[in-house]
Amino acid sequence: MGRDVTRLRPGDEVFGEAEGAFAEYVCAPADAVGPMPANLTFEQAAAVPLAGNLVNGASGGVGTFAVQIAKAFGAEVTGVCGTRNAELVRSLGADHVVDCSREDFTRAGRRYDLVFDMVGNRSLTDCRRVLAPGGTLVLSGGGVSEGGSLVGPMACW
Repeated sequence: MGRDVTRLRPGDEVFGEAEGAFAEYVCAPADAVGPMPANLTFEQAAAVPLAGNLVNGASGGVGTFAVQIAKAFGAEVTGVCGTRNAELVRSLGADHVVDCSREDFTRAGRRYDLVFDMVGNRSLTDCRRVLAPGGTLVLSGGGVSEGGSLVGPMACW
């Protein structure tokens, strides 16, 4: 380790991303790696940077990682998905699952400290309605849907 590395010690289990790195040992900039969460296997940790950089919909890499990472940090997680993915979302650790084909999460009356919207099929007003005071709304994606919404490139499946 270089003398400027202060967050890590020799022997720490780390994960990250470096160009062309599929190795047990690699030379990478300090900001390209970080401590590996203790509850992940090396294989699981190795997949995080790849899926985190290649985003294509909520039922793929982003949504599944968001649920697992939030749970790893001790959050109570509500996952919104279609009927066919409800069991998958539960198996990833979601405490609650909302089937978007049967229920509108923005009208259920619950409030959340963090809303991570990867689908964009609700208006900003709808999303703000479910935020707790001081809550955070994180949007992923964008564009204009057929219905004219600024955020809403995909429909709920």
